[in-house]
Amino acid sequence: MTLSNTIRSKMKVVGCVPDHWKGGAFAMTFGRITVAAVIGLLVYSSTAAAHAPSGAIFTTLPDGTEVNYNIYAAKEDVYLDGGPGPGAPQSAAGLDNGTYVFQVTDPSGKTLLSTDAAICRQFTVANAIITGVIANGCEHLTGLDVDHGAVTVQLMPYSDTPNPGGEYKVWVTRVEDFACSLTGPDCGRTGNNFHGFIPRHCKTDNFKVHGTPLEIDTRFFSRDGAFIDGLGITWTDPLGGSNLKWSYLDTSLDINHEAHVEAVEKGTHQIQIANQPGCTVGMIKVAGVAQNKVGPQTIRVDISSTSPITTFIDVYCQ
Repeated sequence: MTLSNTIRSKMKVVGCVPDHWKGGAFAMTFGRITVAAVIGLLVYSSTAAAHAPSGAIFTTLPDGTEVNYNIYAAKEDVYLDGGPGPGAPQSAAGLDNGTYVFQVTDPSGKTLLSTDAAICRQFTVANAIITGVIANGCEHLTGLDVDHGAVTVQLMPYSDTPNPGGEYKVWVTRVEDFACSLTGPDCGRTGNNFHGFIPRHCKTDNFKVHGTPLEIDTRFFSRDGAFIDGLGITWTDPLGGSNLKWSYLDTSLDINHEAHVEAVEKGTHQIQIANQPGCTVGMIKVAGVAQNKVGPQTIRVDISSTSPITTFIDVYCQ
């Protein structure tokens, strides 16, 4: 077997090569060929096209029903759903077709809480929604989203979070971007690899089991001061995982024309606000304070133990 074939074979075993293999730490020299250099080229070609999936993920009850503030009564109640996302317009993109893997961690990503092998946590997407799980004898229970016919996937089994606020983070990435073995033990956290999940290649969302609300809500206003629904923001969590959120109204969930990011953890969150059909971004206020810049921008929101329950971002469309 040639050197390049050997490396390619090893890459297939782990699914993809973790970011922390780049550079000299993995270097071995065969004659005049440096394996690190070859791997660097292969890693670049295999990850250059990788990116966070389109669309959104979100947690629900088995039938796709949302839960107020993403706070659940029991761990068993939490199911994964995906697609364009609640409140999204008809034109919004859903999840890319393919096979995905998920995990549950504490908010920092340091502690893997999912207790089964990654191979048991796979699901499939077609036509922008979750369509099923990979049947392998250890697959997760499923439900059915009654609103749009998507399959929902139970997150259990996972351990209790060490977070004192009862907070959890769910991660989703394509199988080809998973940087560990699907069947092997947890590969831990090394650099920007969180148990096989690279934040920039992931969708993430937070939820709580019990606990108190903590959220970032973005509202869009027309020139005459009316709320505008169906407008989106991109939320990036403190680890670099991202997700899409859309403004909509559901008074039963205390959602009042907001693109709501719920159960946020302490740290710096980024809310990207772009021009989009229905809104050319003008002035933006954060917690009632006008920002120096006008127009599309990324707002940094620092969440701490003293943050209010809701931090409002108000976008005034021109």
